[in-house]
Amino acid sequence: MFAAGTGPSQGALIKSLSFVKKVKMGKRMEKALKEKAAASSTSQDAADDESKTPEPYSCTGMFEQDFTELCRRSGLQQGEIPPVVIRPKRPPTPPPPDPKAQTQVSAEDGEEEQKEPEEPKPTTYTTKDKFQYFKPTVQVEMENEDKPATVTEIYIRGWKVDDTMMGVLKQCLPTIEKLHTLYFWNTGLTEKTIAELASFLPQCSNLKNLTLDGNPVLEENFALLIGDDSLLANVSFRNNHITDKGAEMIGKALSTAKSCNKNLISLNLSYNKITDIGATHIANGLRMNRVVLSLSLASNQISDTGAKKLGEVLSRFPLTHEETVERRKLIREKGSPDRKSPSPPSRGRAESKDRPGSKGSGTVLDKTDKKRDKSSKKKDAKKEKEEDKTVKGGAKKDDKWKKGVSKITMLAEMQGTKTAKGKKTVGGKDKKGALLPESETPDVVEAINPLMDSVENIDGQLWIPGNRALINLNLSRNQISEGGFKALLLGVQYQMTLNSLQPNPALKGLMRISLNKNAISPSNDAVSKLQELMTTRDPFYKPPSQSPDGDSQSHGGQ
Repeated sequence: MFAAGTGPSQGALIKSLSFVKKVKMGKRMEKALKEKAAASSTSQDAADDESKTPEPYSCTGMFEQDFTELCRRSGLQQGEIPPVVIRPKRPPTPPPPDPKAQTQVSAEDGEEEQKEPEEPKPTTYTTKDKFQYFKPTVQVEMENEDKPATVTEIYIRGWKVDDTMMGVLKQCLPTIEKLHTLYFWNTGLTEKTIAELASFLPQCSNLKNLTLDGNPVLEENFALLIGDDSLLANVSFRNNHITDKGAEMIGKALSTAKSCNKNLISLNLSYNKITDIGATHIANGLRMNRVVLSLSLASNQISDTGAKKLGEVLSRFPLTHEETVERRKLIREKGSPDRKSPSPPSRGRAESKDRPGSKGSGTVLDKTDKKRDKSSKKKDAKKEKEEDKTVKGGAKKDDKWKKGVSKITMLAEMQGTKTAKGKKTVGGKDKKGALLPESETPDVVEAINPLMDSVENIDGQLWIPGNRALINLNLSRNQISEGGFKALLLGVQYQMTLNSLQPNPALKGLMRISLNKNAISPSNDAVSKLQELMTTRDPFYKPPSQSPDGDSQSHGGQ
């Protein structure tokens, strides 16, 4: 009875359990189908997003923000992006210990030993975590650390700057308004990255200082960075394994008969592999350049031949055929500035100075030609007077060699000289404190093409004065012997003689020359004469003080 009574209840229970299981399975299947549909839709959206090109990023001028975002967009992971940090500086020297702060022995405990004060921890260095020093970073210096848009200097040291990273820098560097210094040390640059760097550096309007040290490149295309459109003033290419091949390209970038770099002031080529051939190319680049003030060729392989070529450029040299032709063109353009397509001058009008070997220079002009020449000379004289008036009134001449006026003015200020009218500053305030108008700016020394300088005809060749703009030359640690020293001595002596005969406030000639550790004894006569001559020309030279008796007394540090 009991077993028969329990049978139907068990069957109903089993049926209910199976029904519950089916319901649960149905819900699970429905949930799985929904999740599958959602996943498919998200994958489809992701595929659509990848097919679409991302919107271009516009840089804001805040270097850290722009650099990080551009690195992320270029495919770098978060841990692969070099952090932008403030360049570490040496901590200041701690003040000396205060003697009053030392412990004193009390009168009651006179026998008690004096306790030594604890030595403070050193503060002349900073410590970092393990391996943090070797992680790639971008170091910056800022005018105001609270304002991220005031980055002035960027330093990249000891890690490879590849094509991707150079592309990032190409986008963000031109937008930094206050950037004036860029430093790459041992960054593994290649021909492609240097060409990429040279393509966007002219867009950085305030960038004046560039250092590329420890970056040997097989193609040696460093000259791209100092081309005609370069705005750089101070450039360093130290320890880049530059040979005569690279020196030739750098010499042509400095100047040719038709072009000249008008912004570069200082060039450092020390610790390279430049021989006499490369030194000759550099010297040729200085022939028509009157802007470079400092040149370093220390720790190279230059001997007497290269030194003699540099001495020749410092004194005087004959013009080549190409330079002579270019000089004639400039004289012709100056004589007829309004003529769009100047016709070649007649044989009778050619000057004997510019055509020393031509037969037509001695032909006789007829009366009509003489009248024309007199009238043309009068017109030219009137035009020159009008141009001089316009220049004094504040107008500018359209001459390609007068773009470097500001450089020559700065050169005159660096040498402590005055401009044409004896005024050193442009604008500013007068004695009463009132602002000077722009029309009252003083005249400045104009940059003159060396080809238009006075020439001397010697044995059928045109000779012009050498480079007197260069004031600092470093030839230390080379292989120069007595012959090279004598050539440099003659060059300096010629400059001093020319300065006394034709003084120029902006072109005073070489003021400092470094020739330590060359292939010559320091007691050599040429060495002693050159040192004695250059001592008084050094702008930092201080003559020894004299006693009341008239005897000279040297300073304590000398």
